[in-house]
Amino acid sequence: MNKIKTFEDACKALNTSETLPDVSALPEKHQKALLSHYKLIIITQALNEGWEPNWNNKNEWKYFPWFEVDASNEKPSGFGVSDSAYAGWSTLTYCGSRLCFKSSDLCLYAVEQFKQLYIDYYLM
Repeated sequence: MNKIKTFEDACKALNTSETLPDVSALPEKHQKALLSHYKLIIITQALNEGWEPNWNNKNEWKYFPWFEVDASNEKPSGFGVSDSAYAGWSTLTYCGSRLCFKSSDLCLYAVEQFKQLYIDYYLM
């Protein structure tokens, strides 16, 4: 967990290129969010160290960050993590499988370490 502090660290851990995909053909207002999503996928994969969720196993816990957006003077962005949660057998999901974690600790670490990427993905 502590080895992955940046997107570049995640790329090195996965032995993949740090080159970002070209999103220039997409609407400009969505480009930042799409690049942030790409980075979060790579980071999540690196943090999970090869673990992939088994969506057929309802006993396997899967964690993803749950955010509340509630702006205030102390939090002008209104962005903060409230807790982590898990997805079970239900087909309803609040977060794609590419962004879920194998443990609550990893999930909370990712939110704290990569908070700006989550803000850029969800809010910008």
